[in-house]
Order: sequence, then structure tokens, then C-alpha cells
Amino acid sequence: MPKRFMKRYLPSPEKVRQMKSLNFLGDIVQEPNLWHINRHSVARAFLIGVWFCFIPMPFQMLASALFAIWFNANLPLAVVLVWISNPVTMPPIFYFNYKLGAWMLSRPLLDFEFSPSLAWISERLLDIGIPLYLGSLVVATVSACFAYLIIQLLWRRRVRANWRLRRGQRRH
Repeated sequence: MPKRFMKRYLPSPEKVRQMKSLNFLGDIVQEPNLWHINRHSVARAFLIGVWFCFIPMPFQMLASALFAIWFNANLPLAVVLVWISNPVTMPPIFYFNYKLGAWMLSRPLLDFEFSPSLAWISERLLDIGIPLYLGSLVVATVSACFAYLIIQLLWRRRVRANWRLRRGQRRH
């Protein structure tokens, strides 16, 4: 079931090969392991995609794609999972990460008073950035490992259920 569901919604390798915007990747995009839907490639894709979705950085999708290629994970799934953090979910996610980082560093929470100026950014970068990134690294690592393990366990459970079903059908 998870395999059929993913095949239905993820683009096929042929569709991706036809995208002219990805021609700069050359033969890498044609690597079949990046498109396989199996327990290991999907679990690695969840690990990578979920990890990058909790890291406040530009070009999260590009970073996720590069790591998916490097670790032979399912490429489209790793890139899609980054969108867990989208413009709607980013503020609460990153605020939680900041609060966690500030708590871990025993720092008081700063009042939120954003000013889109270079002076404000340079003034507050370390005060906000260090707790934010510490909290983000912790949340990203815990969430990614948890997602990896859950995918592994759910996939195995589904395979066992299918084996039992087939064994029961053979007996009748």
C-alpha cells in the first residue's frame, strides 16, 4: 500500500528526465536508485527531508536533494518532505526551536520585535541565532531519527502482514 500510494503521487523518472530545469544534473537524475520505492530509500528520504525541514536555511530543497543523491535516498520524497516547513508552519516551528535552544542555553527569551533592517539583524543575530540553531539541530535530529525509525517499523509491519495474508491464502 505505501508503495502504490507513493508511486501514484511522486513524479516518474521519465517526467523528471524531461524537465529542462534539471538538465544541469546530467546523468545523476537518471540513477535508478534515486527513484526506487523500497524501505531503505524511503526511510533515508524521510531522514533527510525531515532533518532539513527543521533547519532554518535558504535552499532547503536543494540541500535535501544533494543529500538524497549522496545517500541514495528517494530523491523526490526527500525534496517534498522539506515542505513540512512552509510559510504557514515556519513561524511556530522556528519559534519552538528558538525557545528550546534558549532553554538549553539557560538564556531568557527575547521579546519579538522584528525590524527589517541591517542594524537590527546584526544586533540580534547572535542573541537569536545561536539558540535558534541549537534548538533546530536538536529538533531536526530527534524528528529525523524518529521519522526514519517509524518508516522502518511501519514498512516491516506491512510486509509481515502481507506475508501472513499470503500464507493464509495458500492454506485455503
